[in-house]
Amino acid sequence: MSLGFVPVAWRPICFAALGAAAGAALFVGYTSRSHSYLGDSPETCVNCHVMGPQYATWQHSSHADVATCNDCHVPHDSFVSTYSYKARDGLWHATVFTMRWEPQAIRLSDKAIPVIEANCRRCHERTVEDVCVRGRPGDLRCWDCHRDVPHGTVRSLSATPDVFRPQLRGIDQAMLDSLIGGRQAQPGNIEDSTTKEISDEREEQLPE
Repeated sequence: MSLGFVPVAWRPICFAALGAAAGAALFVGYTSRSHSYLGDSPETCVNCHVMGPQYATWQHSSHADVATCNDCHVPHDSFVSTYSYKARDGLWHATVFTMRWEPQAIRLSDKAIPVIEANCRRCHERTVEDVCVRGRPGDLRCWDCHRDVPHGTVRSLSATPDVFRPQLRGIDQAMLDSLIGGRQAQPGNIEDSTTKEISDEREEQLPE
């Protein structure tokens, strides 16, 4: 590749900038375990601390033995749509988490609703056929009736006791905590750090 268009004096700076960008990309890819997003392990989703309640309620649901996060939240009509959706959502989620833009209450986006609805129908095909034939017509979603499946009405760690939040292997949690300014419960502790802080505050407020 010719670099004739770059002045000689600027070439070391250009190489240094490219090297820094490549190093930053490798660092981010390593710390976030980006390759794990190619698979279907639910532990990948709980890598983001705000997804703890969603993981906990799924783990205690009937779906835990038969469906992963991707089975419900990613389209399965083709290889291209599956991985393009995962790539787009993964980049967006990583940006939101890194910039601390996550909302207080996580809700389905408009583009996620038809994906999940299609996956409900894909797995429960025979049941859906009976409903479509015998049920009343209307613009209803599966979860308009099945509100507690699989995450429950109350989505919090305190509503799902004795839950263990796994960590992806190889991540330096202390380093990540220092970068994002957060705190994480120690391995083996069944309480999330945020839940523990709330619990401690409530104990202090109780009269003796």
